[in-house]
Amino acid sequence: MEEIFTIIFRTLLYYFSIVLIFRLMGKREVGELSLLDIVVFIMIAEIAVLTIEDLELFFGYGLIPMVILLIIQRLTAWISLKSPLFRQWFEGKPAIIITEGKIDEYAMKKNRFNFDDLMQQLRENGTESIKDVSYAILEPSGKLSIIEKKDFANVRSKIKGLVLPLIVDGRIQEQALDQLGESENWLHQELEKRGFNDVKQVSFCSIDVNDEWYIDEKNEKK
Repeated sequence: MEEIFTIIFRTLLYYFSIVLIFRLMGKREVGELSLLDIVVFIMIAEIAVLTIEDLELFFGYGLIPMVILLIIQRLTAWISLKSPLFRQWFEGKPAIIITEGKIDEYAMKKNRFNFDDLMQQLRENGTESIKDVSYAILEPSGKLSIIEKKDFANVRSKIKGLVLPLIVDGRIQEQALDQLGESENWLHQELEKRGFNDVKQVSFCSIDVNDEWYIDEKNEKK
């Protein structure tokens, strides 16, 4: 009976501990978990199981590596926010699978994305034919973002709908500008029109298919 109560106690302890740790890690959908998040989740689950099963092991020992993993996850999340290069290395970057109805087999092979996966996600999106697809972008989460030709009025708006944010944490995203076919001077001029003389003032900046700008000022007072 004593062993049974011990197992029940440890199970409850680690259940609430893991829930707390996951809450502290931040809210993200399962499909949006990064590789690091998945590794941390698996390790925490394994640690909990081992600690619960081994009754001779002090129950508190399992909490130490869990806290360490939490610190690692929070630290890497902060570095990822500050460094686009680090973020791309850990989380990957979007890959264009279809461009104007043409499939990029090289991009599919590079991302280990096969035709069965492609057709399944096209069906789930309700897309009738690949020729109807203007762009299909494989996101780092593995989800395929599909933009059909009927959703856009012109080629330039199509491209703008797909670009990465123009500015992230005060840093210009050169890849996004390349996709837009614009220069840094153009971006600076557009920002000045909207009252921003320095990109370092901007926490986040993006543009949508309707040429609508979204600019969030860094450390803006509410």
